[in-house]
Amino acid sequence: MSKKELVSWGKSLLIALGIALVVRTFFFSPYIVEGSSMEPTLHDQEKMFVNKSVDFVRGDIVIIKGPAENYVKRVIGFPGDKIEMKNDQLFINGEISKEPYLSHNLKAAQEIGSRLTEDFGPFIVPKGRYFVMGDNRLHSTDSRNGLGLIKEESIVGKTEFIFFPFTEVRVVK
Repeated sequence: MSKKELVSWGKSLLIALGIALVVRTFFFSPYIVEGSSMEPTLHDQEKMFVNKSVDFVRGDIVIIKGPAENYVKRVIGFPGDKIEMKNDQLFINGEISKEPYLSHNLKAAQEIGSRLTEDFGPFIVPKGRYFVMGDNRLHSTDSRNGLGLIKEESIVGKTEFIFFPFTEVRVVK
């Protein structure tokens, strides 16, 4: 291989690495689900891509950068929202919020004679903060019990796509 070919390959590799670094830093990053707090929507050790470049909406699953680890949770309340949970019904700004992603866990809680989510609120989410919860509410550390209200700058991005294990590849809704 000539020196000219080596230089050409070197430039190509540097450009490819630069593009990959920019994409990973500003647009998409891989993350691993750790724990069962999002079961059955997401499973422990699944690998996913997180979109860092889009705004999120209520109900989106986001990655939250914590002091020691990252968390995967669902956005429930935005700044200024009035949040209340009563008899396993979520009220946002006085209206019932449908949570169809909880049907499996709600049924399991009822089978053991428990509520899926203990009553709380009402309270107003302060400016610059978000209220998040896991889908597996009986086994989730979230805004109710440990994480507290989340600063906007702590939200890394929105979960978009599960890429591993290969038998579970899917777009996250």
